[in-house]
Amino acid sequence: MCGIVGIVSSGPVNQQVYDSLLLLQHRGQDSTGIATADGSRFHIVKAKGQVREAFRTRDMRSLLGNVGLGHVRYATKGAAGNEQEAQPFYVNAPYGIVLIHNGNLTNTRELNQELFHIDRRHLNTSSDTELLLNVLATELQGQVSGLDLEPDQVFDAVANVHERIEGSYAVISIIAGHGLLAFRDPFGIRPLVLGKRSDANALPGVQRDEWIVASESLVLEASGYEVVREVAPGEAIFITQNGEMYSRQCAKNPVLVPCSFEYVYLARPDSVMNGISVYEARLRLGNRLATTIADLTPMGDIDVVMPIPDSSRPAAMQVAQKLGVEYREGFYKNRYVGRTFIMPGQAERKKSVRQKLNAMSTEFKGKNILIVDDSIVRGTTSKEIVEMARAAGANKVTFTSAAPPVRFPHVYGINMPSREELIAHGRSFPEIARELGADHLIYQEISDMESAIIEGSDVKNLEMSCFTGEYVTGTVSPEYLAWVEATQRS
Repeated sequence: MCGIVGIVSSGPVNQQVYDSLLLLQHRGQDSTGIATADGSRFHIVKAKGQVREAFRTRDMRSLLGNVGLGHVRYATKGAAGNEQEAQPFYVNAPYGIVLIHNGNLTNTRELNQELFHIDRRHLNTSSDTELLLNVLATELQGQVSGLDLEPDQVFDAVANVHERIEGSYAVISIIAGHGLLAFRDPFGIRPLVLGKRSDANALPGVQRDEWIVASESLVLEASGYEVVREVAPGEAIFITQNGEMYSRQCAKNPVLVPCSFEYVYLARPDSVMNGISVYEARLRLGNRLATTIADLTPMGDIDVVMPIPDSSRPAAMQVAQKLGVEYREGFYKNRYVGRTFIMPGQAERKKSVRQKLNAMSTEFKGKNILIVDDSIVRGTTSKEIVEMARAAGANKVTFTSAAPPVRFPHVYGINMPSREELIAHGRSFPEIARELGADHLIYQEISDMESAIIEGSDVKNLEMSCFTGEYVTGTVSPEYLAWVEATQRS
């Protein structure tokens, strides 16, 4: 999971990209990068850490040009601490291309072999983004017949990229001297939204549009862009440096199957993805979870409902309302600590839980507490929270998850590569409850989660592999999963 943005503007784009990355910071905290194009020259700055830490005034001054892209990284492939693997990546031919990517490729072994033995391209990192960039560059080179580059040539190259790579990918790139290219995998697993606004500084009678593509709609709205639509699964968007936009479907059999975890946890609640309000989806998750809780828990065993701030708050409010139980906020959040799920290691996650949350004893003492969290992945955070509630004086602790149990690796851009890390893998609900130290444990049903998210939308299916073990790309085998786990341990 990463956050990406690309902008074609009529004026300097550096500040717009920076501001957009601040709005996407929740999607990645390992590293960040910005690239701008000033005619045919690229300017690139990338560094470890968060956006506010990474860019200095001298960096912003160096980012010249009216076309730009930016990235915040949460490592799922490669090394989180390796600054060389921060995006964007650059290749000098054809023309010069910089590229950023949100997602995860699942045929990297085959691509490595092809790029070395057939395409004769050298890779300098273990990042699948560098792989993707070189595949795109190879296919674009094969379409070039002269100095000019036509949109149809770009789209033919993207069609060939779709044929070669597998997995999830939302991509934004800049082709030096020509424009900005964005495309999405044929299943639309990772999000990408297109927006535009009129150039306020255009001369009278001159129509010039400014364009943006980003991971979440809130970036467009906060920057004064009109949301045009989602980039469709398999579709490519090409925007020239002069603001002319072209689009084409480049995949043979596209079908929309967006990632369920975006709605459960990853996205900001004020975003709309694939026509679904993230906030309203989380309210519906709470409604359905409340029904399950009512069926399984005597009402006398619950005095108050509490969320783990912030992503579980909408679900917790609905649980309290539907059960007719008091809603209280007993955990205070330090907003200057990052999201624990996307910390790079278990030790970092455990350490940061206590730094991020503090339990207020007046809200816990002598009470039977029902805690609502958005999900339980490794259980590190959940166990610490239960211990905090007990230390604050809770009588009983019922722990609930607005998502089903995470039992399988996620290979499409979320860092859940090993079954051994997942607390629900191979354990029954009572066993998980004992691991967490909770008196009771209740999960959302898979069917309830799916129906809650897609209700009222045109989306028919969700990518739910970490809950079901069913992988939508159809090429994720037990052997591949074993290889992923082995490479993560090594």
